[in-house]
Amino acid sequence: MHLTLKLSSLTLLWILLIGLGLGFGDALKMPFRVKDVLPVLPREVSWPVLNTLHSPVDLLPTYIGSLAPNNGSISWKGACFFQNEARVEFTGPGDRGIGGATIHLSTGAAHSWTCMDLYVFATPYRITWDYYFSAHDHTFKIESWEEPAEMEYVKQHGISVFLMPSGMLGTLLSLVDVLPLFSNTAWGQNSNLAFLKKRMGATFEKRPHPRTTINPDDVHSGDFLALSKIRGRWGGFETLEKWVTGAFAGHTAVCLKDELGNLWVGESGHENEKGEEIIAVIPWDEWWELTLKDDSNPQVALLPLHPEVRARFNNTAAWEYARKMSGKPYGYHNMIFSWIDTVADNYPPPLDAHLVISVMSMWTRVQPAYAANMWNEALNKRLGTEDLDLYGILAETERRGITFDQLLTIPEQDEWVYSDGKSTTCVAFILAMYKEAGVFGPISNSIQVTEFTIKDAYTLKIFEDNQTRLPSWCNSGDNKVSFCQILGEYQMELPQYNTLEPYANMNENCPSLPPNYERPVRC
Repeated sequence: MHLTLKLSSLTLLWILLIGLGLGFGDALKMPFRVKDVLPVLPREVSWPVLNTLHSPVDLLPTYIGSLAPNNGSISWKGACFFQNEARVEFTGPGDRGIGGATIHLSTGAAHSWTCMDLYVFATPYRITWDYYFSAHDHTFKIESWEEPAEMEYVKQHGISVFLMPSGMLGTLLSLVDVLPLFSNTAWGQNSNLAFLKKRMGATFEKRPHPRTTINPDDVHSGDFLALSKIRGRWGGFETLEKWVTGAFAGHTAVCLKDELGNLWVGESGHENEKGEEIIAVIPWDEWWELTLKDDSNPQVALLPLHPEVRARFNNTAAWEYARKMSGKPYGYHNMIFSWIDTVADNYPPPLDAHLVISVMSMWTRVQPAYAANMWNEALNKRLGTEDLDLYGILAETERRGITFDQLLTIPEQDEWVYSDGKSTTCVAFILAMYKEAGVFGPISNSIQVTEFTIKDAYTLKIFEDNQTRLPSWCNSGDNKVSFCQILGEYQMELPQYNTLEPYANMNENCPSLPPNYERPVRC
């Protein structure tokens, strides 16, 4: 076994030396290029090699064109096959009764015997991919559109086709188990549970009492609501968010009491009648009814503030902040930047900064307005520039001698104002309210709450730590924890809950790698 491994290593070294021409003058003519073997190499080998062969811009997906049923075919020269042509035709009715499509793609004139081309096919409703080793007439089937709107989009704008760097193959293959997470079915829910058990060590113990009736008199302003959705579109999104950040909850809200003692819920990410995600403050009964109807099967926990923290919570200031922010859009601008603090230690394998920039590049082409909202403005803030698109941002980083992955790690600043106002995610909205209400005391100005993930929030040592002070209805005889789970068939886990004293510049440079998500002290 050791001999085989040694021979394999020597063979790999020989291939790389010949392909790169190191020490041999001109490289020998081979029936393949060094780039051809990258897909079969470990990711730890393939990406460093790619980095030595290309500039960061060369590692971006190449936009080939858009396939629409009335636009005929498109032709291009690939990285492996130099003669390629593709067209799309609609099919129907499909398993959802709204039809689908078939992409016909012909490849020819390969530059070597072993090369391959990897393609991504994208609409605003899906990203899917395929790869081709042989000169042939290929078909790629989209069995069904996600919804009628996707079909209409493709009629008007087409399916965007991207040629990917070959080293991306291993990354995409490793993400195959992500696909079922977004299914709003029992299969989708089981996929989410299995994913989180495997990758985060979650247990999902069944609760004997899935639902609790709360007494609003026992709930106070500032009490924190942690939610975990486990099926459907939001369940899948939250599962991936949990995996990359280490949080065991995927959404948050906050309780507020008015001067009459009525209970309200403040939330960034509330869906209004137009389907927009906004900041809203709504009565508890309305919020609770919406939560019970949510088909993503939410698990909900109430995290009461510690009495000493509650005593300094300025309810008037909290309400002023909530009213000022009400109606503003959800904080998409800085959503990903609370997660990325380091160059390499926030990306659970197979993710890395290359994949992040690839997705950014594709989405910039498919949905430019969405891309500007999600990252372009935030990246401009970090550079002190305005209105640069992604490619302008990349050019500027190269001009300044910094890498794109370094740019991603620059901490978000709470005072940054975006084109639609200050940007707060669900958890940043709550923590910004805490700042206004005096929860963080004298270090408030030294904390950037837009750098906090959900895990960063619930690990703050500001919550009740005495089970005897919890309301009598709390947990209803379930396994005793220091918070109140009020909804959900599974016991919520919040590792390291209520353990970290707040400190200046908190959570601005913290790693977050699974499965343990260990972090140094005061990062």
